[in-house]
Amino acid sequence: MEFALDSGNTAWMLIASALVLLMTPGLAFFYGGMVRGKSVLNMMMMSFGAMGLVGLIWILYGYSGAFGSDIGGIIGNPFDFFGVNSITDDQSLMFGSGVPALVAVVYQATFAIITVALVSGVAADRMKFSAWMVFAGIWATVVYVPMAHMVWGGGLLGADGITSGISTPIDFAGGTVVHINAGIAGFVLAIVLGKRKGFGKEAMRPHNLPFVMLGAALLWFGWFGFNAGSEFAADGTAGRAWLNTMVATCVAMLAWIATEKARDGHATSLGAASGVVAGLVAITPAAAAVDSYGAIAIGAIAGVLCALAVGLKYRFGYDDSLDVVGVHLVGGLTGTVLIGFFANVGDGVNGTWYPDGAMNGLFYGGGFNQLGTQVIAALFAVVFSGILTAIIAYGIKAAMGIRVTEEVEVGGIDLAVHGEGAYEAIGGSFIRQGDGGTSTSGASRATTEVKA
Repeated sequence: MEFALDSGNTAWMLIASALVLLMTPGLAFFYGGMVRGKSVLNMMMMSFGAMGLVGLIWILYGYSGAFGSDIGGIIGNPFDFFGVNSITDDQSLMFGSGVPALVAVVYQATFAIITVALVSGVAADRMKFSAWMVFAGIWATVVYVPMAHMVWGGGLLGADGITSGISTPIDFAGGTVVHINAGIAGFVLAIVLGKRKGFGKEAMRPHNLPFVMLGAALLWFGWFGFNAGSEFAADGTAGRAWLNTMVATCVAMLAWIATEKARDGHATSLGAASGVVAGLVAITPAAAAVDSYGAIAIGAIAGVLCALAVGLKYRFGYDDSLDVVGVHLVGGLTGTVLIGFFANVGDGVNGTWYPDGAMNGLFYGGGFNQLGTQVIAALFAVVFSGILTAIIAYGIKAAMGIRVTEEVEVGGIDLAVHGEGAYEAIGGSFIRQGDGGTSTSGASRATTEVKA
């Protein structure tokens, strides 16, 4: 069978790739608005730094490591398509959709970039930028690339992997590869970094809530390329993923602000923005595997659980600065596991993705098989990413130090590390608006942080 170009699918995938790439600058705004004014540029630079570094890594050996010939079910051969110049359209994972191989490369590159950038949310105010860049490069290489291979490249979490006797794990657009992976990595990195000075004693409020809202809007916009683009074609399944992404996110936002209204007496803008992201995270693995009722249920459950989970850092004493654990780990686990209840893929539907045929969830007559498979895949991702992240983070801490000095942390990491400030006033002095950071939900998060 020779490659036959499908110009419609190709045009859609080029657009989807651009949409997903836009998510990382959107994340920079989302995270940048949530930190204190003295570290906003550093926070945004972590996202932009990930774009530059991971984009290069992906072209050199990342794509090949994810989609090259299998080595032990863990990783692909990084030299199969090194530099991607040798890859042909017949070798593309999009071959059946008539999309050129290099479009597959750039689309997958945008996933790798945003996943690494997500982890940076735990590092606000206190991680060395040099240490972050080293961490980003190593983590992308030894954690993200193998995870992508295991799920999407024919490895241990694919159709012929560790659950082959039960069912095939469903991860349509990155519940395990992106969100559980980044969420548990964030948790481990937060432990290694330690708490910010004043955590639990000072109110660390978001310095620019309009930035947060803008970032959430850009993420929502780009996420349609993330989820609908994962079909690799402009067809009905992409339409289903688009619809589910929209409705689950709407419901999650409503559920989050209803939860904080009941708990704290206020429905905040930060809560609305966080609810948007929680819904996007939860529906990602299930985008084309559930019907609209399932999407509504997943959005509602994720909105409530994530709104409650962001407060756990005060109870357990880990400083997850920008709620990577509460939103991405909890949201990713929620969406991945709930597929086991709400999957409605029938027999022969989405056969490209789910070769086992009927893989319905418990509520759609499928029994417990798919639920068990989803739990196994989620736990595997947590253990794999958690252990390797700990090795990387502690190694960097021992080799070069991972945290800035107390003087830099207190005085402002932007000026000390980057030689810049985000806001200038008359006379050349810098305005540090809202010299707080982030907490659980808008004003209530800051209050919780002081009381904790």
